[in-house]
Amino acid sequence: MTNHVDRNGLSVAPELAAFVEDHALVGTGVDASTFWAGFAGIVADLGPKTRDMLAKREDLQAQIDAWHVEHRGQPHDAESYTDFLREIGYLVPEGAPFEIDTAGVDPEIANIPGPQLVVPITNARFALNAANARWGSLYDALYGTDALGDLPTGKGYDAKRGARVIDWAKGFLDKAVPMMSGSHNQVVGYSIENGALVCHILLDEDWRKGQQTMDRSAKPDGKAPDVTSSMALADPAQLIGFGGDADAPDFVLLRNNGLHIQIMLDRNTEIGGNDPAGMSDVRLESAMSTIMDCEDSVAAVDAQDKVVAYGNWLGLMTGDLQETFEKGGQQMTRKMADDIAFTAADGSAGTIKGRALMLIRNVGHLMTNPAILDAEGREISEGLMDAMITTLIAMHDLKKSDGLRNSVAGSVYVVKPKMHGPQEVALACEIFTRVEKVLGLPANTVKLGIMDEERRTSVNLAECIRAAKSRVAFINTGFLDRTGDEIHTSMEAGPMVPKGEMKSAPWIAAYEDRNVDIGLACGLQGRAQIGKGMWAMPDLMADMLEAKIGHPKSGANCAWVPSPTAATLHATHYHEVDVLARQNEIKAGGARGTLHDLLTIPVMDGRNLSDAEITREIENNAQGILGYVVRWVDQGVGCSKVPDINDVGLMEDRATCRISAQALANWLHHGVISEDQVRTGLRKMAGVVDQQNAGDASYKPMAPDYDGVAFAAACDLVLKGREQPSGYTEPVLHARRLELKAQG
Repeated sequence: MTNHVDRNGLSVAPELAAFVEDHALVGTGVDASTFWAGFAGIVADLGPKTRDMLAKREDLQAQIDAWHVEHRGQPHDAESYTDFLREIGYLVPEGAPFEIDTAGVDPEIANIPGPQLVVPITNARFALNAANARWGSLYDALYGTDALGDLPTGKGYDAKRGARVIDWAKGFLDKAVPMMSGSHNQVVGYSIENGALVCHILLDEDWRKGQQTMDRSAKPDGKAPDVTSSMALADPAQLIGFGGDADAPDFVLLRNNGLHIQIMLDRNTEIGGNDPAGMSDVRLESAMSTIMDCEDSVAAVDAQDKVVAYGNWLGLMTGDLQETFEKGGQQMTRKMADDIAFTAADGSAGTIKGRALMLIRNVGHLMTNPAILDAEGREISEGLMDAMITTLIAMHDLKKSDGLRNSVAGSVYVVKPKMHGPQEVALACEIFTRVEKVLGLPANTVKLGIMDEERRTSVNLAECIRAAKSRVAFINTGFLDRTGDEIHTSMEAGPMVPKGEMKSAPWIAAYEDRNVDIGLACGLQGRAQIGKGMWAMPDLMADMLEAKIGHPKSGANCAWVPSPTAATLHATHYHEVDVLARQNEIKAGGARGTLHDLLTIPVMDGRNLSDAEITREIENNAQGILGYVVRWVDQGVGCSKVPDINDVGLMEDRATCRISAQALANWLHHGVISEDQVRTGLRKMAGVVDQQNAGDASYKPMAPDYDGVAFAAACDLVLKGREQPSGYTEPVLHARRLELKAQG
């Protein structure tokens, strides 16, 4: 840190200062002196407030710990416990009913339910994939995954599997954009006539039997034969437009439940040439929005890492981000997708966005970063740094009037994680108010995403929303972080149920239902997103198709998915479920879930586990922790597909690590397990994780010496888990990653 440069009393790492001054500020109209002076003022004023909020967290936790210790051995008195939480200010008084008044919100947030991606901003290729995941091939998503119930085998194109894919996709079209009668399987050609879609149908006996055969010998030009009937859409208004010529379009653009569908038509391709209608693909509007993540899915511990994150965000906001890589032995360059031009049904020219609306997830209030030191030489809050610099960078998009725009409404969308209660939400709003003033932006340009993933936020959700009523554009539920906080908050209440049983605990159902109910009661419908959590198994798409329809049915108008392919498959759920209508049903049905259920602590209540059950729980959690931590610390990978103890690939980030570490720390604290059992389990699972990573040339094995920094970090997360602030993993991971980097 000795080479930091002075900027208005802030000591700034030179690479970060150079990035801000030579890249981020250029073209914004904000000069360096204004930026640094304003930023220094924010740090001086709001740095102490942030530290006070964190001290408040610790004080409340200490009082809750003491209450449980005092009442240990007594039957739990839920009423007295709730009264106690009100007395100490953990539960705050709820005010009169209200509705948010957030303005200037893009339709992807306000009006169009659909999948949402979360991606580490430090990986440019992943970020570009996510930005371009607005559109995805349904044919590819079905063919290349187990969505049909099995995986493709062998090399080359399997025509039988292809036929199954096409049949599934056309069945989807029959439900999403049905014709007045008949099936898209019967169509031998599409055309646009008088502003309407005409589906030309072959009605011969072979077709009706599903053989899908036709004699093209008399039609060497490949055009469809004469037909006996034409059919219109059941709802003609679903036609939005087309590409190419009206009598032989390149694609037909349709819409259902706010989401667009492209029927791609090209008889010159292998697929289209063998399809009676010339249909070469069905493309779905998939990831309507994507969160570019500076937090849980990245390993950014210093100025070097932060410059990578900010640099990729800058490239996304300018539209210039590109990444060259090798795939299949060939060099490829990925860049941001263009908008899609089409001819509207009325003959006018139209365009539709080719990219997902991008939100940026900042770091929460807790962590500091050595990239910038304040006037007293302390590391500043990383959340303040993210707020200032990511908003500055977003100005490059705000200044556009055409081209590759992100927000056509002129807003910046910042997701703020790990906030505990309304005061911390109010602090976030104050931070962005100050940032807007320094940067010369209109008030409430920055819209706020409130992640409902800490218990003090869940129990006070309405007041958290009220604190940001003119900014809030997103709330969600996140089972893993929320469970980690559930365990840590009630650490002294007793040993918790095994991790796998948490999803059936009373508090989780109340948590999921209340989040939607409160969001709707506070007027988020038509103004903001109500989101649900991640599907963590990217290889199990058949299971996802079966299970994840529950998210739109719950009234959530977005839900997280682990990949662009998963976004395309999950998009089919939003065609099947009209989320806005479902939200109206929920509002009419009255509130679900109770505060009593939400505050039900998931303790085992004297239940005795077998030795085998205990060993299985230790090893399952230890393997998950090690599989994630070894990549985080040794390789700087903040999110990846990590094989679990059964070799099922799971998308792991700090939230998954938090719940596993806190689960073991809780059992250790209450004597369910011993430190020797923990260390034995960690050593055994280190060998398993080493074997799972044997094909990675850059991987450094943990066994048999167990003396590496990564293994030490995993031990810290469990053995020191009880003393970690709110049970978070960041302090341990950051310290150990910095230790490793210092070793070169």
